Amino acid sequence: MIPLRDENPRRSVPVVNIVLIIVNVMMFLWEVSLGPDLERALSLIAFVPARFFYSPVAPANILSIFVSMFLHGGILHLGGNMLYLWIFGDNVEDRLGHARYLLFYVACGFAATFAHAFMNPASVMPAIGASGAIAGVLGAYLILFPRARVLTLIPILFFITIREVPAIVVLGLWFVLQLFVGVGSIGVADSAAGGVAYFAHIGGFAFGMLLVVLMGGTRRPPPPRRFSNDDWPV
Repeated sequence: MIPLRDENPRRSVPVVNIVLIIVNVMMFLWEVSLGPDLERALSLIAFVPARFFYSPVAPANILSIFVSMFLHGGILHLGGNMLYLWIFGDNVEDRLGHARYLLFYVACGFAATFAHAFMNPASVMPAIGASGAIAGVLGAYLILFPRARVLTLIPILFFITIREVPAIVVLGLWFVLQLFVGVGSIGVADSAAGGVAYFAHIGGFAFGMLLVVLMGGTRRPPPPRRFSNDDWPV
């Protein structure tokens, strides 16, 4: 299933979400500009689990986690991530507020990276992509808006249909798929697993579900105030 949009109105402009998307796109354009030097650049600046466990508190290794959250392995990788972030991130930001949403996003990215690293401590393949942080956003959305309707493209054999599906179905199936493939990939080399960090998705999603509750996201925001003539100064 491919989500196209959600039917979930928001109260504010998702400034942080828009900036995150812009930064991801700009970083991808920078990657493209490197041409044949890209692979060498990623080996130096991207997060590598084996290098992290060799020196986990080194500032360069900590910085590499943050940088890797804005790097992507191709246009489809970028496009898929940004689609999910655009559809589901705005409402999570609306509930948490701009500053808390930014902290939430970065924290989920770090948690997802740690989950991937602990499951693949000997990996020397750079782990890049915003999908771990976005998985946290999806987990938060599932907690906050399980009954929101999501317009979804559903391929069935040779046919394609578009239906509105509850978020709990769309995101629940997404997580089950990540869990199923992730468990099946345990002990498999990165290259054989397609280079997908499934446990970053799993860890980010679970962490996002927990963190959004701890950050007070489940508390209903106050209704918008209705002004009367008595509220205006004379």
